[in-house]
Amino acid sequence: MISSGLFGLKVEQLTSANAAMQRCLKLAALAARSDIPVLILGPTGTGKTLLAQAIHNSSARARGPFVSFNASAMSDTLLESELFGHERGAFTGAQQAHKGKFETANTGTIFLDEIADMSALAQVKILRAVEYGEFERVGGERLHRSDARIISATNCSLPGRIHAGKFREDLYHRLEGLVLVIPSLRERGEDLPSLIAMELQAAAAAGGKRITSIHPAAMEMLLRHPWPGNLRELHHKMRSIALFCEGKVVLPEHVVFHQEGLALSANGVGSSPGPGATAPAGPEPRPGSSADLSLAAALTRHVKHVYEQCGRNQRQAARVLGISRGKLARHLDHADLK
Repeated sequence: MISSGLFGLKVEQLTSANAAMQRCLKLAALAARSDIPVLILGPTGTGKTLLAQAIHNSSARARGPFVSFNASAMSDTLLESELFGHERGAFTGAQQAHKGKFETANTGTIFLDEIADMSALAQVKILRAVEYGEFERVGGERLHRSDARIISATNCSLPGRIHAGKFREDLYHRLEGLVLVIPSLRERGEDLPSLIAMELQAAAAAGGKRITSIHPAAMEMLLRHPWPGNLRELHHKMRSIALFCEGKVVLPEHVVFHQEGLALSANGVGSSPGPGATAPAGPEPRPGSSADLSLAAALTRHVKHVYEQCGRNQRQAARVLGISRGKLARHLDHADLK
C-alpha cells in the first residue's frame, strides 16, 4: 500500500481484513462524497498520504490537483512563501512571482501533513485560508482566493498540543470535520501476510527478480517483527530482501532488521547454497491453504477476501483489485470459490 503506483487508487480499492481499518476506510468513502475537512490520525508511516490521495481520487475534485505539503521543520518565512506564494521582489532572490500551494490546489485538494509541528504564526495564516479560502502572497497586497478542499494529518495528539499551548483550538475545530484513525501495522496482523506478499512481489518485479515463495522460518520472522515504521518500513524492508535474495525463495538470512546487525550470514549476502548443500526445506502444504507461504497463495487469499467483500460480484472484485476478470477467475479456481 505504499508503492508509488498505488497513489492512483480510490478509497474503494483499498482493502483490509482488520476491523479498525475497515471502519477507517468506510468513513473515508463517506468523506469523499463531500468537501468536509478531514483530519487523518495515525503513527508515522501508516499511509496517511496514501489515504488522503485516495479520498481525493474518489471525490468530485478528482480532476483537480492534489497538492501535498509537509508543514514540519520549516521557517515561518519559507512556510508562508510555500503555502501562499510571493510577489517579485518580496525578498532577496525573489526574481519573479510564485504561486503557493493553496493557489496551486485551487479546485482540487491540499493535504497538510505534520500540522502539529507548525509554528504559532503559520497556524494563524492557515486559519484564515482554511476559514475563508483567502490569503495574500508574501510581499503583496492583493487578496487571492482558493477553492481547495482541506485534508490534514498528524501523528500527535492535537488536544494534547492545545492543552500545552502549542496548537490553536480554533484551527483544530476547523480541521477536524471528520477524523480518520489509521491503526499501526502492529495492530493489523490480519493484513500482514498479504501486504508482505504484495510489497515483495512489487520489489522483485522492480529488481528483475523471480521470487516465488518465502521460507516458513523467514515468514515467521517477518510476522513477529513489530514494524515500528509501519507500511514505510515494510516497503523498504521488502526492497532490501528482494535485493539480497538471489534465488526464488526468501530464506531466513535474507531477513535482517537493524538491531540484528549488518551481516546477513557466514555464507554472505544473498548467497545460494553451494555444491552438495541444500536450502532449508519448508513444508509442502496444499496450494491456497493458510499454511501455504508462497506469494501466489498469499495473493490468492487476498483476492478471496476482496471477492467476499464485494458480495462475490466478479466484475466489481476485478475492478477493485485492478485485474482482468480472467485473472480473477484463475485466483478463484485456486481458492475453490467458483
